[in-house]
Amino acid sequence: MDFNILVINPGSTSDDIGYYRSEKAVFEVTVRYSMADLEPYEGKNVTEQLPLRRKIILDYLLDHHVPLTEIDAVIGRGGFIRSVQGGVYAVNDKMVSDLETGKYGGIHPSNLGGILARDIARYAKCPCFVANPVVIDELQPLARYSGMPDNPRISIFHALSQKRVARLIADKIGKPYEKLNCIVCHGGGGISIGAHRQGKVVDVTNGYEGEGPMTPQRSGSVPGAKLVQMCFSGELTEREIRLKLRGKGGLIAYTGTSDVKELEEFIRTGKKRPGSLIACSPTQAKEALDAMIYQMAKYIGAMAVVLEGKIDFIALTGGLMYSKYIPQEIGRQVGWLAPLYVFPGSEEKDALRVAATRALSDPKIVQQYT
Repeated sequence: MDFNILVINPGSTSDDIGYYRSEKAVFEVTVRYSMADLEPYEGKNVTEQLPLRRKIILDYLLDHHVPLTEIDAVIGRGGFIRSVQGGVYAVNDKMVSDLETGKYGGIHPSNLGGILARDIARYAKCPCFVANPVVIDELQPLARYSGMPDNPRISIFHALSQKRVARLIADKIGKPYEKLNCIVCHGGGGISIGAHRQGKVVDVTNGYEGEGPMTPQRSGSVPGAKLVQMCFSGELTEREIRLKLRGKGGLIAYTGTSDVKELEEFIRTGKKRPGSLIACSPTQAKEALDAMIYQMAKYIGAMAVVLEGKIDFIALTGGLMYSKYIPQEIGRQVGWLAPLYVFPGSEEKDALRVAATRALSDPKIVQQYT
């Protein structure tokens, strides 16, 4: 059946919006917010931005002559709710309350996805959903052990992207995702690497908190004793420690920038762009980039052990894979494990569109959040 779907994928400084009649995009746009746009909301709950973001979405619908009564469903990116199994969820009062209060994991811009979906769906008088939120938890019992009973490993990762890409490749090779074993690496500002066993992500690095490899902005797993020493040295505040872990860790700490495209250009030419924040030599930049790639490959190898070597394919996705060098180097290091597929960028808008279409076609798959 053909449905008209509005997709909303909020980020820290942007909104990824798409409207589709059946599979045809009426519009797809990434709205980027400047520092001036967001300055009035500095230090406030991210939900204060709802009027700004809602108006922009409604304006785009108006500009493209989309009547609200035409919309069959609105689907948003899933934010920080309680841990759930993968799938499509109806947005209800309980979910909105948890998203607004940050009860689980705090207030993150992705929380706006479900709230905006319900707001606009009320105008349109249609169903609203989220799908495969970042807090999907399908970990096998042994994967929860961290070594500290009061600090277990938890599942927060690029679930929407990972599962969409895994299903696309499964379709390509002609087998159900639920019958395959694979490893999926999503690489962007954060990196998450998951072991998918027959439709479940049984182990995954926590890309939000920075577990696993270092990333353009996150430190990844770090030596614990030194971190404890830094925490109690009196020289750094809690906020400064958290920024070292997420925000100012990884490549930005070693090179001065998290812009991988700029770094690769600097490594290749030895020249910096005007206003560049790079604070190292081309040799140092290359070594830091290679270290990140090395760590990504190492954690892919760890997930191969989780799957006991029974791997149908390895998938690389996310913004980092627009680079030619990064997937090439990862492939050189892990390509012997299984066939390698590269999907640059994000499949998230399409994943949400497909999820909403499935939910409308078969309402029995829609889960209720409690």
